Amino acid sequence: MNIPIIDLGKLYNEIKPEIDSAVSKVIADTKFILGPEVCEIEKKIAEYCRSEYAVGCASGTDAILLSLMSLGIEPGDEIITTPFTFFATAGSISRLGAIPVFVDIDPGTFNLNPELVEMKVTNRTKGILPVHLFGQMVDMDPLMDLKKRYNLFIVEDACQSIGAKYKNKIAGSVGDTGCFSFFPTKNLGGFGDGGMLVTNDSDVYEKAKSLRVHGAKDRYFHDYIGINSRLDTIQAAILLAEIKYLDKWTEKRRKNASLYNSLFRGIKNVQIPVDKKYFYHVYNQYTLRVENRPGLVKALEKEGIGYGIYYPLPLHMQNCYKGLGYRKGDFPESEKASEEVLSIPVHPFLTKDLINKIADTVRNFYGA
Repeated sequence: MNIPIIDLGKLYNEIKPEIDSAVSKVIADTKFILGPEVCEIEKKIAEYCRSEYAVGCASGTDAILLSLMSLGIEPGDEIITTPFTFFATAGSISRLGAIPVFVDIDPGTFNLNPELVEMKVTNRTKGILPVHLFGQMVDMDPLMDLKKRYNLFIVEDACQSIGAKYKNKIAGSVGDTGCFSFFPTKNLGGFGDGGMLVTNDSDVYEKAKSLRVHGAKDRYFHDYIGINSRLDTIQAAILLAEIKYLDKWTEKRRKNASLYNSLFRGIKNVQIPVDKKYFYHVYNQYTLRVENRPGLVKALEKEGIGYGIYYPLPLHMQNCYKGLGYRKGDFPESEKASEEVLSIPVHPFLTKDLINKIADTVRNFYGA
């Protein structure tokens, strides 16, 4: 039996008639670039995220990049972020000639540790880029306090956390912008790349809309040097078909996570995800900390169980960032997490029997 970490076939079959109809309509209308479905999904995402505006773009990476460009980031500016995340977070900073300044993580949530941020603020610091990793938001109140005291911006990388909440505030709505990915493995995923940024700032909104089409407000008349980053109409149509099921699928993820928690509790070799009070975790990933990860990986592979290691090498140790001068040991929590994390299937189409099989494989490996 094969149990993939995400089952896109089951997702498709769950709402196949709606997706097929939506895609067929786009093809028949032939409005493939910035068609009406793009505007419609922008409105729905803005409403869902309790934001005034939304701008669809080609990927979650570009949502971050467009946010930074719209906020006026320049070469030499410093942006504080986490080294324990997907490369796009820091890569978007670097593409603008700005400097990612890393801060270690909270070992429980894997998110940026707010208590360590202020000591990294300098006169070159322009903003903070927290990542709501695996489906749980960062503790945002301390960061918002720093934003006010030091006149910084905050760009939320919520690419893995659409619908997550913190003290009843929804991911993406707290900072200056929020960034989302519609990569197929996300909780709201298209059938290809796609992304969106949300904001309550009308100036940022207008500039981001222009920047995504080469910096032109009117066609062929360019106010900025922008990029080509538009959400495809077909992807927008698919997302419109899916978004009405997002909350239902999220609750199923949470129920699956709760069942895992009960099955793994008490195994000394396994640390279950931390689901903090005042937080609403949407479990894009169900990520364990485990001993002897290579051995467990072999056991999972033997049973045909999918898994993911997010992420095996922190950003400060990547070859491309050697020039920043960081060394092994600079961010011990991030480095330790990279050696211990293991994500197992948590998608909404798992059955109880499949969850028990996955959990039994883990328990048996540790003799629990």
